[in-house]
Amino acid sequence: MSEPLPAAVMDALAQIDVDALKSPDDAGHRPRILLLYGSLRAQSYSRFAAEEAARILRHLGCETKMFDPRGLPQPDDAADDHPKVVELRDLAVWSEGMVWSSPERHGAMTGIIKSQIDWLPLSLQGGIRPTQGKTLAIMQVSGGSQSFNAVNQMRILGRWMRMITIPNQSSIPKAWLEFDSEGRLPEGPFYARIVDVMEELVKFTWLVRGRSDYLVDRYSERVESAEQVHKRVSLKDI
Repeated sequence: MSEPLPAAVMDALAQIDVDALKSPDDAGHRPRILLLYGSLRAQSYSRFAAEEAARILRHLGCETKMFDPRGLPQPDDAADDHPKVVELRDLAVWSEGMVWSSPERHGAMTGIIKSQIDWLPLSLQGGIRPTQGKTLAIMQVSGGSQSFNAVNQMRILGRWMRMITIPNQSSIPKAWLEFDSEGRLPEGPFYARIVDVMEELVKFTWLVRGRSDYLVDRYSERVESAEQVHKRVSLKDI
């Protein structure tokens, strides 16, 4: 049963044309999207924005999971087997795309969102890469006037994590005036922008996920692998 989207114009919110995007070898399951947010407040507008995004994503046929950052230690202040670290990394491996939603604090993304990203390594044991080749959408909320500092920083982080960060993004100024008492964003340009961003994320995820291995295949790694093989063979001949 679909969730109510009272702020959406449903006639304009069409389902994604999956056949126009997916790879011939696509597994066919619903796109798996992990959502991260950057505030621990009970009245967390970055969480509200992420929850609104998740509702839209589910309407567009995705499976969503949201990580609760409460209890996540600071990077390097705990071992990799800490339960919250394991939970976050397992969710990252499960996902095929992500949404990062952060408040802007002192002109930057929050430490809460940065800590979550810092706990995600470029590679895990067994050659697993939790972020490489996956899609990413970025959003921010601000207490003051319109700004793009947090999304600009997250865009740099997405590139560093070797993710395919979609062109569109969302920034909501004076968020405390925009969300209602139930944490919902009413119809208007800010809601429409979140819909735009999530539609684009779903399209890119369908387009990329069956092709990501080829898209991220790099010459430098192939050369390195060839050199390693050559060294092993040379050692056997000695």
